[in-house]
Amino acid sequence: MRRQVAAGAAVLVVAGAGVAVARAGGAGEAAPAGSPAPATAEVTRGDLVDTTSVDGTLTYAGERGVAAAAPGTVTRLPAPGAVIRQGAALYEVDRRRVVLMYGTVPLYRTLRQGVEDGPDVRQLERALRALGHGRGLTVDAHFSAATAEAVRRWQGDNGLAKTGSVDAAQVTFLPAQVRVTGAKAAVGDRIGAGRPLLAVTSTRRVVHVDLKASDQHLARKGASVTVELPDGGTVPGRITSVGTVAEKAEPAQGSGPSGQGGEATVDVDIRLGDGRRTGRLDQGPVMVTMETARRRNVLSVPVEALLALREGGYGVEIVDPGGARRVVGVRTGAYGGGRVEIIGSALSSGMKVGVPAR
Repeated sequence: MRRQVAAGAAVLVVAGAGVAVARAGGAGEAAPAGSPAPATAEVTRGDLVDTTSVDGTLTYAGERGVAAAAPGTVTRLPAPGAVIRQGAALYEVDRRRVVLMYGTVPLYRTLRQGVEDGPDVRQLERALRALGHGRGLTVDAHFSAATAEAVRRWQGDNGLAKTGSVDAAQVTFLPAQVRVTGAKAAVGDRIGAGRPLLAVTSTRRVVHVDLKASDQHLARKGASVTVELPDGGTVPGRITSVGTVAEKAEPAQGSGPSGQGGEATVDVDIRLGDGRRTGRLDQGPVMVTMETARRRNVLSVPVEALLALREGGYGVEIVDPGGARRVVGVRTGAYGGGRVEIIGSALSSGMKVGVPAR
């Protein structure tokens, strides 16, 4: 689409230049003496990149839910936007803290002396040490007497009964710190085990794009992109995933017959090179610029340098250092970034070509 627009722009521009070309004759003829010197641009050699821009949403990665591990009354929930780190309470039920510890294995059993060795024991010991309760503790897969003593010290600091054992009513394991996006219950609610309480995400900033399925070829995993933020600034990004399943969008209310969705889209996620510059805005609109084509090591000029030759095809007006001017025929290649690839034996990098005066 961009190539069609660029080509159309070239035709419009050169239509205005056609009179000058007609006066000078065909390609290879010099411009008449006394003609006004044109503005010039340089013929450059390098990569010519074509791009397209799509709408995206600035958000956070890894959305997931946190459910209650035991029945009771909700006595505390964090506010949306709060960041919960290891050792802090995710929520409280019956005024008992449920603390976040870092780990990838869910706390599916009660950990105490005598349990079978396992990775859940190892991650508990690692967390206890990180929280300053690791005196005499060896981090391994075995729940030892030293582990039980470290648990009791941790329980005492958190106002819990010093039992030396840990279950899911005391600890929730998640891979890293989380950001609270919303509550699924309210303080004062009576809840049962398994009741959703919180929606959380990681604290890593990402951009999500619902890309039209017909444009899926534009997004390649690992490709670099540029993201324009709501404040007008830009940050680099890299595509981390491209969905393989097209989803039908819901139609806007009143936009068509019931049951007919919009155009199918695929999910595209983008990791930002500098998430610190994005602020804390969630669900903010952004513009993502993707590379759609690249021609390497070619000669190019601004699109407006093209002239429509009366014998057909295109040319450019070469302006020599002494001011002499001549029109040479060229073949055009790729378009991108307001420039066009030109091909011709009489061309070289560094030459000056005429362009319309601004």
